[in-house]
Amino acid sequence: MLNLRTCAAKLRPLTASQTVKTISQHRPAAPRTFQQLRCYSAPVAAEPFLSGTSSNYVEEMYYAWLENPKSVHKSWDIFFRNANAGAAPGTAYQSPPPLTTSLSTLSQAQSLVQAQPNVDKLVEDHLAVQSLIRAYQVRGHHIAKLDPLGISCVNFDDAPVTVSPNVGFYGLDESDLDKVFHLPTTTFIGGNESALPLREIIRRLEMAYCQHIGVEFMFINDLEQCQWIRQKFETPGIMQFTNEEKRTLLARLVRSTRFEEFLHRKWSSEKRFGLEGCEVLIPALKTIIDKSSEKGVDYVIMGMPHRGRLNVLANVIRKELEQIFCQFDSKLEAADEGSGDVKYHLGMYHRRINRVTDRNITLSLVANPSHLEAADPVVQGKTKAEQFYCGDTEGKKVMSILLHGDAAFAGQGIVYETFHLSDLPSYTTHGTVHVVVNNQIGFTTDPRMARSSPYPTDVARVVNAPIFHVNADDPEAVVYVCNVAAEWRSTFHKDVVVDLVCYRRNGHNEMDEPMFTQPLMYKQIRKQKPVLQKYAELLISQGVVNQPEYEEEIAKYDKICEEAHARSKDEKILHIKHWLDSPWPGFFTLDGQPRSMTCPSTGLNEEDLTHIGQVASSVPVEDFTIHGGLSRILKTRGEMVKNRTVDWALAEYMAFGSLLKEGIHIRLSGQDVERGTFSHRHHVLHDQNVDKRTCIPMNHLWPNQAPYTVCNSSLSEYGVLGFELGFAMASPNALVLWEAQFGDFHNTAQCIIDQFICPGQAKWVRQNGIVLLLPHGMEGMGPEHSSARPERFLQMCNDDPDVFPKLDDFDVRQLYECNWIVVNCSTPANFFHVLRRQILLPFRKPLIIFTPKSLLRHPEARSSFDEMLPGTHFLRVIPDSGPAAQNPEQVKRVLFCTGKVYYDLTRERKARQMEADVAITRVEQLSPFPFDLLQREAQKYPAAELVWCQEEHKNQGYYDYVKPRLRTTINRAKPVWYAGREPAAAPATGNKKTHLTELQRLLDTAFNLDAFKDMA
Repeated sequence: MLNLRTCAAKLRPLTASQTVKTISQHRPAAPRTFQQLRCYSAPVAAEPFLSGTSSNYVEEMYYAWLENPKSVHKSWDIFFRNANAGAAPGTAYQSPPPLTTSLSTLSQAQSLVQAQPNVDKLVEDHLAVQSLIRAYQVRGHHIAKLDPLGISCVNFDDAPVTVSPNVGFYGLDESDLDKVFHLPTTTFIGGNESALPLREIIRRLEMAYCQHIGVEFMFINDLEQCQWIRQKFETPGIMQFTNEEKRTLLARLVRSTRFEEFLHRKWSSEKRFGLEGCEVLIPALKTIIDKSSEKGVDYVIMGMPHRGRLNVLANVIRKELEQIFCQFDSKLEAADEGSGDVKYHLGMYHRRINRVTDRNITLSLVANPSHLEAADPVVQGKTKAEQFYCGDTEGKKVMSILLHGDAAFAGQGIVYETFHLSDLPSYTTHGTVHVVVNNQIGFTTDPRMARSSPYPTDVARVVNAPIFHVNADDPEAVVYVCNVAAEWRSTFHKDVVVDLVCYRRNGHNEMDEPMFTQPLMYKQIRKQKPVLQKYAELLISQGVVNQPEYEEEIAKYDKICEEAHARSKDEKILHIKHWLDSPWPGFFTLDGQPRSMTCPSTGLNEEDLTHIGQVASSVPVEDFTIHGGLSRILKTRGEMVKNRTVDWALAEYMAFGSLLKEGIHIRLSGQDVERGTFSHRHHVLHDQNVDKRTCIPMNHLWPNQAPYTVCNSSLSEYGVLGFELGFAMASPNALVLWEAQFGDFHNTAQCIIDQFICPGQAKWVRQNGIVLLLPHGMEGMGPEHSSARPERFLQMCNDDPDVFPKLDDFDVRQLYECNWIVVNCSTPANFFHVLRRQILLPFRKPLIIFTPKSLLRHPEARSSFDEMLPGTHFLRVIPDSGPAAQNPEQVKRVLFCTGKVYYDLTRERKARQMEADVAITRVEQLSPFPFDLLQREAQKYPAAELVWCQEEHKNQGYYDYVKPRLRTTINRAKPVWYAGREPAAAPATGNKKTHLTELQRLLDTAFNLDAFKDMA
């Protein structure tokens, strides 16, 4: 008997010929269909039960008995058993014994049943067939003809590539091939028929699961979803195309193929990462977009690596061909600011009519660096933002499509991180269609060396995404699968994967020689007929098109390319702005004129400050029980409001609340941000008596305020920061913040910082206002909970340390020229101002804030309302305001510092009674460097030595960035000494005593001129 356990572990589907061969090895048994059983219903024997009973009713009872013999009356059970055991007609029926019948009589009445051989044979056969059907559904893709080259090296570990002749037919024999079996409800191969001969069952299963499409879906734990997929692939004749659809597919293949051939003819020595070997990608994407448009989607956001990007830009996004071709002209100069990027990294935004649905559709292809999968979470974040801003709570209007390479999909962990965001409430985009261009090679690395899983797509199984493998040399199979994928996403709003199993006709790029490393593969590829040629020959043989029509289609597109190429020669300048993937219409102008390079006061009137403070210290929902400890925190907040002071958390609350009143959406994301890692924020209150009942007071501030989104993220930095970056791309009128649990942890998101945030505007003319909150401070917490690595951010700043800028409107204009803003605030008020300034500026720049830990509750880290009222603003530098500033000529040294160390320095200065001798100046904005203000400070103390003091080690922190700029500020008139920790490999010690010793040494050096001269 074929059992489910054996099927799940070993069974591989067989072909019809293999079925016959295997079945012939078993002894025959008498087949029993319902029609054959009807001869047993002789009038004499069966009349007591069949009289007045319809044949359909009996047939239903028979099939119910097959599934569960106890589901029918005992008399029917005896009848069916005897009939299937081979009892002669007229003898199968046994009258039920009377109630007074003795046990011996009852035993005699049942003796026929017990005497018949193979009484359970039919039941066993039906179970075997059901298990066989399930085996095809589970493992049919193992022997599907997926590889166009016929050399697939996919290894399934527990099942060999060749089918074993001893697998799968436990008790079935040759005569069973023509035996009719009732089909279970978990298959649709019967169409309108409920029973089929075994031979036809196997044939239909092979057609559904073992041809050019391999379906992985049986791991999905939702019956409705599994049934939906079965229906799409098992229903007989479901994959049919009209002649018009075939001609459209051919035309799309012509465009895809001839575009690559045109580029090869014109620029044979240029890298372009062409699509040769997977030209079917273009009709695949267009099919997904067509079907999605038909389902109501009007905005599609896409991300992809470089292979085929130019083709997608030309034939899917519909970028002007001359704009693509002019990118190949090495003589053209860039007209826009920034460095630009290579042509196969650029993005695009375009709104056009979809000719299939006659509906408007917007397409955005997000720019991506060579870090192939890095754009995945960025695309998802941008998609989420677009859904949010248009009120699309179910993903019916806005969707994402992500393209992947096979090696990158399997090898890069960001794919896994992005999948794990797919169903989280604050991150879901309600389903993404993933398309894998499966070259079966990664650069020069074979799959067996590149991954441990059979398929590159196995990572998608973690979120129960169905995976459709398809032979890319069968265009109709590809188009059908893409239609199903788009329908799946529209129906269930969950991720789905299309695996285009193809090949790469050239090397990694057009200049690469693949025969060095994959000689056998590329010998086969050289013999491979292009998919366009194969499909054209097929349609010509079918009479769908003729040879002249096919050649005319080719000539028509070639002419389009030639004319665009001629126009491209008229281009004199490269305009990077033509490649924007996220335009912000109307933001950069005001009443048709460019916005003024000014920033208004970031202060707020006292009524608003008081109101926000009162809400922040209360629970604006009735019958809501909060934790007792939180009650004390809210009470303390209320007392601060009465005293017109704020701490760090309240300053943040007031900045957020004021922007919400002005219609600015705020989104704060990261690990534990709702409460705050250091239990200081508490933006989400939890009812202590009702599970999952929460309250966000920030959303109860004003009648018509913008929404506030605060969401704890998954334990991911790379994926979540990329997501928030994408969210911030969508609109300039939102404050999007990502907070690291500890500042150190941003290092696992370094790719997003290095490739998108730091150079984004220079490479892609893409402004972005994302804010990074990085808790930072040396407090004896060890090397992984101390430093946010400010030296890394400062090293990537684009201001020149040797040039003193000559600018009007210095503070704003300098911000406009920089690539990002780096600050380390020492007061809550300054933190309040820098958050508000981020939105009130007439442009957007990334903002890096080194936020405190111990200062969150430091009694001296408080600000007065007076520092936040109208007319106040962010202070790039906070000068000394004590006795030293009253007599600057008497000051012997000026300590320049930033952040928390200021409080250590002031405490030590007071203890040493040196307030009149040493001035302490805080640099709140490190980049762009406040040359103008620090020049004023240096000139204020003419006789003083200049010292940079930091708590970080000398080879870390700010010193290497600050020193040359300070020297430029004072025209190198004096040395700039160093006071701080010595160079070290680790950011901080893990020993508390060592930490305190280092801190005291730092302070001794800062206030002992001879000591720091020796150390510098």
